[in-house]
Amino acid sequence: MPLINRPRTAHRRLLWLALTVPAWALAQPAGPGPGAIYTCVDDRGRRLTADRPIPECLAKEQRVLNRDGSLRTIHPPTLTAEERAVVEARKRREAEARAAQQEAVRRDRTLMLRFPDEAAHAKARGDALDTVRLAITTSEKRLQSLAQERRPLLAEAEFYAGKPLPPKLQAALDGNEVATAAQQSAMLTQQAELERINRLYDAELDRLRQLWAGARPGSLGPMPGNGAAAR
Repeated sequence: MPLINRPRTAHRRLLWLALTVPAWALAQPAGPGPGAIYTCVDDRGRRLTADRPIPECLAKEQRVLNRDGSLRTIHPPTLTAEERAVVEARKRREAEARAAQQEAVRRDRTLMLRFPDEAAHAKARGDALDTVRLAITTSEKRLQSLAQERRPLLAEAEFYAGKPLPPKLQAALDGNEVATAAQQSAMLTQQAELERINRLYDAELDRLRQLWAGARPGSLGPMPGNGAAAR
């Protein structure tokens, strides 16, 4: 072919590749190096050879030969979009599992550093419980005070039996009732917090006893709730 026609021929080949081969396939590596010969049998039964991955066999396994005909390697099939999505999803799950395992190891080690023995853990439990117990004591005292405030209000209200209460008295009774309900609700929350703290420290203590006995950090599964290391 005359030299002047070569650029036009190369242009036609690039245009054919652009129209027939997916863009992601064109981005694949050229191959295992110079001198490689790719060979495959396409869907029409033709044996094809080339010096780079063969577009007609992207979905097939391609044999990569040396110049003397010996097998150099096997070029795996190029994945479809669906297959790539499956592989990528699997890789994400594996990465997430590795990250979760690393986090579990970190948390167990932090837990052991914070609580080198059972006495340290017991002290931390006591400190956490004391904070909530103080809040409960405060609520109890407030409830007692509200009860004392309510008694004279109720006594005054008896003078208006069967009649509307004066607005000021009614407002005082309503305010006392609302404040009492709020304190009672707060105490229920505080009692639930006591139970939560005890459950948390019970779970931690069970885990720590296994770690102190030689269990490998990260081998005991997830910690129920939020561990002390996260507080």
